[in-house]
Amino acid sequence: MNGEYIQISAEDGQAFSAYLAKPKNGSGPGLILLQEIFGINGYMKSMADRFAEEGYVVVVPDLFWRMKPGVVLGYSDEDFAAALDYNERLSIDLAVADIQSTAKALRALSQHGSKIGALGYCLGGKLAMLAASRTDVDCAVSYYGVGLDAYLHEVPSIRCPMVFHFAGEDAFCPPETREKIQAALSSNAAIEQYVYADCDHAFATSEREHFDKPAAMMAYSRSLSMLRRILGPIYDLDSLWESHCHYEFATRDVNAIMPTMIASPYVNHIPTMTGGVGHDQLKRFYKYHFVDANPADTRLIPVSRTIGTDRIVDEFVFCATHDREIDWLLPGLSPTGKYFEIPMLAVVHFRGDKLYNEHIYWDQASVLVQIGLLDPTGLPVAGIATAKKLIDESLPSNSLMRNWETSANKPI
Repeated sequence: MNGEYIQISAEDGQAFSAYLAKPKNGSGPGLILLQEIFGINGYMKSMADRFAEEGYVVVVPDLFWRMKPGVVLGYSDEDFAAALDYNERLSIDLAVADIQSTAKALRALSQHGSKIGALGYCLGGKLAMLAASRTDVDCAVSYYGVGLDAYLHEVPSIRCPMVFHFAGEDAFCPPETREKIQAALSSNAAIEQYVYADCDHAFATSEREHFDKPAAMMAYSRSLSMLRRILGPIYDLDSLWESHCHYEFATRDVNAIMPTMIASPYVNHIPTMTGGVGHDQLKRFYKYHFVDANPADTRLIPVSRTIGTDRIVDEFVFCATHDREIDWLLPGLSPTGKYFEIPMLAVVHFRGDKLYNEHIYWDQASVLVQIGLLDPTGLPVAGIATAKKLIDESLPSNSLMRNWETSANKPI
């Protein structure tokens, strides 16, 4: 973990500890991260560090300090029982007061700039909603908050934008309870609500039984979208991606590529499962199997680019001649000397101002047809025509459908 512990003054003159994680540039908007019922454990600190990478000054207050300072619990049955006991004895009103004290302390930090948000899980999800209704935070995010139905009378007092994430199969919030909560929240246009079907409580916690990675990733991006919109910081993802690609294809400089990425990035070329996970493996891949493995005449034809909060979706045509063994694209195949054009899609994920990962997609059958290693006769595959039609939509459609002509004279 990269953070440190600080002391925060409570309203009654006492003090409690909090975990503080700061972005590399030293300053940014504030984010109060609110714990599950397990205290400031490894998961909470890892998420604080992660949001710090996104550009936030993150504080995780110890909300159990009045019962026992420094509670740190895992997810065993014994720890779960202890966590439930702390949760039962917690004064919600005092916890919200401590959140307000945390916000005050965060604003006083020299590293903090402008606004503050709150984000919490489980118990913290409930407290995030109450922070939005009772304190001066600028936005809040609630992950599967427990017991929200007991506080629906506070919904009209929610004074800032919020995001709520609900687990569709949450054992602590059955469908009828969730629907009641959602109906109350729907009266506020500044509140976003998302339900993750087939997910159970704590789907965003990687160490817990019901962790669901796709749902956790989707929820994270939705949360970050609201945080960016209300708090900032806003990064120029287009320029960051352009710079990365310049080092990959123009200068072919591996030592310049790696600093554009986080400390432990990954790349996955989906059809061939080539790339790398982690700095060293990915640098090895770039140095020996990608940058100089690309043909001399490689060029990219941009088609479209969609820029989101933490992702870019880049649509382009990859053009080259198979004049060498292209490890990442055509592994194990000797050069054929054939020219090819491939429609490609890159989903590029950022964390703060660095690339986190890349998922690259293309139709491998189209490549094999173009280099003469796959006979398309009788198969629903095509060659260079797929690239041509991407750019010129007026070219024929449905040429691979043998039944296409049978509908020519049917009513529509």
